[in-house]
Amino acid sequence: MEEFDITVIGSGPAGYVCAIRAAQLGYNVCCIEKGQTLGGTCLNIGCIPSKSLLHSSHLYDQASDLKKLGINFDNVSFDLSKIMEKKSESVESLTKGVEFLFKKNKINRKSGFAKLKNINEIEILSGEKSETIKSAKIIIATGSEVSSPDGVVIDEKDILSSTGALSLQSVPNHLVVIGAGYIGLEMGSVWSRLGSKVTVIEYADRILPGMDTEVSSSFQKILIKQGFDFKLSTALRSVSKEGDSLSVSVENKGQTMDIDCDKVLISTGRRPYTFGLNLEELGVKLNDKGFIITDNHFKTSIDNIYAVGDCKLGPMLAHKASEEGTAVAEIIDGQAGHVNYSAIPSVIYTAPEVASVGKTEDELKAAGITYKVGKFPFTANAKAKVMNDTGGFVKILSDNKTDEVLGVHIIGADAGNMIGELTVAMEFGASAEDIARTCHAHPTLTESIKEAALNVENQAIHI
Repeated sequence: MEEFDITVIGSGPAGYVCAIRAAQLGYNVCCIEKGQTLGGTCLNIGCIPSKSLLHSSHLYDQASDLKKLGINFDNVSFDLSKIMEKKSESVESLTKGVEFLFKKNKINRKSGFAKLKNINEIEILSGEKSETIKSAKIIIATGSEVSSPDGVVIDEKDILSSTGALSLQSVPNHLVVIGAGYIGLEMGSVWSRLGSKVTVIEYADRILPGMDTEVSSSFQKILIKQGFDFKLSTALRSVSKEGDSLSVSVENKGQTMDIDCDKVLISTGRRPYTFGLNLEELGVKLNDKGFIITDNHFKTSIDNIYAVGDCKLGPMLAHKASEEGTAVAEIIDGQAGHVNYSAIPSVIYTAPEVASVGKTEDELKAAGITYKVGKFPFTANAKAKVMNDTGGFVKILSDNKTDEVLGVHIIGADAGNMIGELTVAMEFGASAEDIARTCHAHPTLTESIKEAALNVENQAIHI
């Protein structure tokens, strides 16, 4: 029986990063992956393929506005098969990159489904074959899977999860998206740009229910201008199929309506994937939603078994998962591995992008924390003007007494990159004044960050 110091179950952003970091620290590491390729949901059917489609569709959409910049051409068109081909090339390149890193770091990769026989032995099932390995430490990084509403069966042909929506062979005439969260709005944006009518059904009274309310409201108005149709405070009742057409039955304030369409995207969230691991039988505690319960050092109810990423509580974000993967490897090594959950950025890769880090105004009000607000619109930013991309704003929230930055929210071009500066600032406990007094290059979009920070004390120059 092979023996390892550390075995990681799952090779997504939490698992593969954890395995590499543990190997860097000198441990004999095994990583078990049930899929054909490494990288988990993110690289294979999540972050990477969706961003490829978002990028291609955004460039196509931008082409219609280029005449405003003096660039003239006619008959712009797209080839969906080539767009999908480029997506697949990106995925293949990145998954092979992880494979190379495993070889470079001498990580033993094993393919199959993992089942914990006891606290040190793992059975690996692959087809009709099985083997058992022994490991001093076990790290569960099995991620999450799509969650579907009761009574709705995802077939990935007409009723889609994000996986199916990433591989459509033709543009739907009418796409109904169930759920106005990150994934639903991103995939809705892809197909809207390529010609679909997009209707979004959301049970809550606003889109992006966990986002800052002002940002959510402003972003919804932008998406409506782009052609989105939103039905908020609306509950899904059923999805039925007749021939090649679908009917979505919904209810709003006691009134029911049927919406005819040709594709439905189910985007109502994800749940932890722990199937077949034998956790409960072994004594690993889960909460009522199936998430693995851990302490502040990622340890489960069993001393040598840890959990990181989507299968434990916390934001379901790839970069958060990677931070946890690094931290748990260092903790096992006796180091002070740590994740600052107050400074985890999140990004929606639509156009414009939406990015945030830290607290929302809603959260600060609920906690009774007094705060100051500094805002700056991209309509007043020189770089945004020359780019013809002036939608959105930067909003900085700082403590009323100490001026420490508590949260930042951005709607605008390249918001996903701009939020990095604010995440670093928060990691170092910066004040709004610290940011305001930092020189920013001109002309750049990031000048809006400086202006928003200045505006915390009503000192913005350009508004």
